[in-house]
Amino acid sequence: MREFGYERARDVPGAVAVLGADPEARFLGGGTNLVDLMKAGVERPAHLVDVRELPLDRVESTPDGGLLIGATVSNSDLAAHPEVRRRYPALAQAVLAGASGQLRNMATVGGNLLQRTRCPYFTDVTKPCNKRTPGSGCPAATGEHRNSAILGASEHCVAVHPSDLAVALTAFDGVVHYETVEGEGELAFADFYLPVGDTPHLETALPAGALITGVTLPPAAVAAHSRYRKVRERASYAFAIGSAAAALDVEDGVVRDVRLALGAMASRPWRARAAEAALIGGPASGEAFALAADAELAAAKPLPQAAYKVPLLRNLLVALLTELNEETAR
Repeated sequence: MREFGYERARDVPGAVAVLGADPEARFLGGGTNLVDLMKAGVERPAHLVDVRELPLDRVESTPDGGLLIGATVSNSDLAAHPEVRRRYPALAQAVLAGASGQLRNMATVGGNLLQRTRCPYFTDVTKPCNKRTPGSGCPAATGEHRNSAILGASEHCVAVHPSDLAVALTAFDGVVHYETVEGEGELAFADFYLPVGDTPHLETALPAGALITGVTLPPAAVAAHSRYRKVRERASYAFAIGSAAAALDVEDGVVRDVRLALGAMASRPWRARAAEAALIGGPASGEAFALAADAELAAAKPLPQAAYKVPLLRNLLVALLTELNEETAR
């Protein structure tokens, strides 16, 4: 493990000033991912700037009826917040599905969004990996790829994004707020994570040296009737092999609004736009849900070991939407 400097940030401008002056520095929140990567030799920062005590640890209502979630809010506090549970229940469920209580107590919202893939080739520095070392190759394509991407992948990388929280935030059109030495900025979730393309090492559209300061969720009545479902290979806490966040609004048997986002299917949380378009204005039925899932998965290109993800995700979407529809009918 490389020796590194450490300092605790006292304010946001001071924190971003350090990274503005030192490109080898990194922000440290809960450290639940970064420290592991440092131990493995994947990350080798020269300097850590601890941002955990910055005044970014609140969840507040916005004037338009949405929510502002500070970047240093712990995952435990986020999942327990009454307004999150009431207005965006899938968000609370996604956080609770994501890790053990000990990890949730440490992990922060900002850090969660920036966590790196758990692809075994990425975390093993003895192996080539285009995400870790651009141009070195993607051995997963011909090696172990059971949990590889089936949507939006490329020949350069088939790794999946590991965050549960980010899937729910994608479904609800979250907006990421950040600050750099040049001032404040924001990115819609649709633009925050970059397509993998031929540059898998470039994962987000954040400017260099940017510190995430919070996430805004716009008001959405449909979000109050939402659910997050995660499939994993063991019952204890593990990363998803498939997940979905869904929200459904049905009136007189017709879908008025729907939000769908998928996890563990791509290099980024995947907004299921094709499925949403197939459902809105149509009947809320099992057949319609299955056709919508098929519309989304028509673009799937799984590698052999990951072919199981197509029927898994189809069944997951149908089951989740059916449950939400049945609850509406009660």
